[in-house]
Amino acid sequence: MTIDWTAFTPGTALAGGLLIGLASAALLAFNGRIAGISGIIGGLLDQIQGSLWRLAFIGGLLISPLAWKIFAAVPDIDIQAGYPTLIAAGLLVGLGTRMASGCTSGHGVCGLSRLSTRSLTATLIFMAGGFATVFLMRHLLIGQLGQ
Repeated sequence: MTIDWTAFTPGTALAGGLLIGLASAALLAFNGRIAGISGIIGGLLDQIQGSLWRLAFIGGLLISPLAWKIFAAVPDIDIQAGYPTLIAAGLLVGLGTRMASGCTSGHGVCGLSRLSTRSLTATLIFMAGGFATVFLMRHLLIGQLGQ
């Protein structure tokens, strides 16, 4: 894997980070809720009434790529996995978020900004698990299968 430094855009990355920070701060300030995607979706599935803000939040996530197309081209996505792998990965992520009582957005963005030790621990474990998975898949398993 290599990084295409000619396509690196720190301006858009900074703008995206600022928007995520502002959105999560606004949700906490005005609604008293943490902007953790797994908690928002879980709450949407658990509750029928009082979920308008959850629907608006998820709707914003789904509509944002369409809004981006107004200003720039949406990058091509090259997923090198089949549907069974994607489904298994999604189920494992869902299981992990339930075990960790939150996801990377809840712990990594909101929890760390509140200086939560629990969120720091969860985020370090998320990152270590991701690093280990990529190393295992790219260098040990797939490398051995390709030879």
